[in-house]
Amino acid sequence: MTLGLDSMTPVMFEVTRIWREIPQTYSLEIMPQQNAGAFSFYPGQFNMLYVFGSGEIPISISGNPVNRNTIIHTIRSVGYTSRAMTLLRPGEPIGVRGPFGTFWPANEAEGKDVLIVAGGIGLAPLRPLIYQMITERDRFHSVTLLIGARAPDELLYSGEFDIWRKSGLAIDITVDKANEQWHGSVGVVTKLVGRAGIDPANTVAYVCGPEIMIRFTAAECMKYGVAADQIFISLERSMECGVGLCGHCQLGPYFICKDGPVFRYAQAQNLLKIREL
Repeated sequence: MTLGLDSMTPVMFEVTRIWREIPQTYSLEIMPQQNAGAFSFYPGQFNMLYVFGSGEIPISISGNPVNRNTIIHTIRSVGYTSRAMTLLRPGEPIGVRGPFGTFWPANEAEGKDVLIVAGGIGLAPLRPLIYQMITERDRFHSVTLLIGARAPDELLYSGEFDIWRKSGLAIDITVDKANEQWHGSVGVVTKLVGRAGIDPANTVAYVCGPEIMIRFTAAECMKYGVAADQIFISLERSMECGVGLCGHCQLGPYFICKDGPVFRYAQAQNLLKIREL
């Protein structure tokens, strides 16, 4: 089941599991109710999730695109609706509209080096792409994942890192602030780009995180020779309809919900330089 992009009516799903990933961040697994059919999506797309009595918000899909029986979303509990979402329990209903938006174009990287850069919860929209890269590993040359987090206990999906490494990914990690147990890199994730060991002229980069991190990471990639049109980013704006009608997510000539959230950096580069646009 892929819900129509013109659909404004939530389809009923049911919560199957919910678990804490890191402080204030939870993963929610849901499945279509009986006779709804399987659900398919492309890595990088999002759903509008509706908690009855609390509201509707956009959440990136963070599970494996191969699994069409259940869907996973990773949610940071920062507002009224997201907090209500993290309090749902197995068996409770949730409304779903989607999937919406553009997706990470893995085909662009076939036969090339791949650089995936994630900042904080920005790893969630990238995780389906990581799963795809692992499943189709022979299609790509090197695949390098750079991860930045504020602190060691805020590293999302850390329990999967060894599995990803064994599946052929090179992973480099940094934190803003270390603790006594941390013996890795300290500093911003952009500092890892220079030691990623990529061939810049033959590299496709996929970047997600806070907007300032995206801009500095893209600049660092271009400094080493990665072309702006070979850098793909995922942007976040206030979304309410998911289909480009309400205008809340407008960025210059684009509506993030339907023209994005994934863009070539060359498309959005100049717009991101304008403060408060």
